[in-house]
Amino acid sequence: MEEHICGTHGVHNDIVDKVAKVMPDESALFEAAELLKVFGDSTRIRIIFVLCESELCVCDIAKLLGMTQSAISHQLRVLKQARLVSSRRDGKTIFYSLCDDHVKSIFYLAMEHVME
Repeated sequence: MEEHICGTHGVHNDIVDKVAKVMPDESALFEAAELLKVFGDSTRIRIIFVLCESELCVCDIAKLLGMTQSAISHQLRVLKQARLVSSRRDGKTIFYSLCDDHVKSIFYLAMEHVME
C-alpha cells in the first residue's frame, strides 16, 4: 500500500488546529457510533419507517411488516433503549411512536442519500 505524502509542507497545521477545536470528545463520538449501529438493522429501519407514518401498537407493526409480535417487541426494546422510540398505554394496548423529529430526520436523510 502506497503512503500518501502531503506535498513539501507536511501537516497543514492551520486546518488541523481549526478542526481540533471543534472536534467532539471521544465519548460523544462513541455514543453517535452506537446510535448509528441501531439504525444498521433492516427490521429496525422498517419499524422506524412505519412509525414515521403513524403511532402503532405491536400487533399493527407485526401485520404491516409480516413478522411475529415477539420479533417486533424485541426490536422495539432495542429502539426504546436507544431513545428512538417511546410508548404510551391506552387501556390494555401500548402504542409506540418515534421519540422526536430527530429520528425522522436521520431516517429521511438516509433514504434521500440512498435514493440519489
